[in-house]
Amino acid sequence: MLLEFDSDQRLWRDTIRDVVAKECSPAFIRSVVDGGVDPGPLWKLYNQLGWTELTDRADAVELAIVLEELGRSTDPTPYLATMTQFAPLAPGFDLGGGGTAVFSGVNARRDGAGWVLDGTAKHILDGDRADRIAVVTPAGTFVVRGDQVSATRTDVFDPALHIAEVSFSGVRAGAGDRTDVDVSLAMPVALTGLALTTVGACQRILDMVLEHVKSRQQFGAPIGSFQAVKHKAADMHVAIERARALSYYAALTIAAGDDRTCGVAASMAKASAGECQSLVFRHGLQLFGAMGFTWENDLQFALKRAKSGELLLGGAAQHRARIFEERHAVDI
Repeated sequence: MLLEFDSDQRLWRDTIRDVVAKECSPAFIRSVVDGGVDPGPLWKLYNQLGWTELTDRADAVELAIVLEELGRSTDPTPYLATMTQFAPLAPGFDLGGGGTAVFSGVNARRDGAGWVLDGTAKHILDGDRADRIAVVTPAGTFVVRGDQVSATRTDVFDPALHIAEVSFSGVRAGAGDRTDVDVSLAMPVALTGLALTTVGACQRILDMVLEHVKSRQQFGAPIGSFQAVKHKAADMHVAIERARALSYYAALTIAAGDDRTCGVAASMAKASAGECQSLVFRHGLQLFGAMGFTWENDLQFALKRAKSGELLLGGAAQHRARIFEERHAVDI
């Protein structure tokens, strides 16, 4: 496996970056969060550009490039949930209306020729605005319409992120709504997507910090010339590069169809990204000083997206434990 982008992938990254810089600027994010502007047109643009067509496992690295850039820009659309949680569980379903997934908290029981779903799932990404929801139950995975459930958006750390509590009360699903997918192979895509989003947000924090320390003057010199500041910036860079390498490694295992490795690789990526954001979050705030704590500073967007990426689908400690269990099982 090659861990360097080829010329086509570099061109793809630059194209994504140019589009995102133009269409998903900090001013636009602020208008969505503070002004209630609908991000729907941006989501339609992603569809028109073909970014929602990256559903094949072979496209995992190209999808990873998009996810990192959208994490860097604090993307407010349902792209992350649709492409990394819904699409792997619902192959063949239309992605235009957006989708998400429920991995636990719901049960299904037989009722004639169909099924009835009951339960409540918390902390569901885009659960309040998804057109369709893929629901993982002990009896199998089902795809239901968003208007069949009761979803309530909850206030979370990242105001640009939609997190909801989704209740299923007698939701009916037919035989055609059941998908034949291996959930154990879908979860690595979701974890890798969150890891890459976190890496992108952390890179944005570092970029802003470097710009700030080059211009901020103390004692007649830029604070970036002080050794203590250099050390913190270097630590941030190393943490990001490590998390990025593991995240793209996870994407490569998915693209290569390496079912034995992709699960552990995804947990490694998620754990590393979580540890990365902890360090980058702390140093980013310290190097910006009091300005970094104000909502008016665009640094807040990246800080909150990085922290949210750590909290969703299990934190670093949980995935470190899983890696240990997997390794221990192999040794036995």
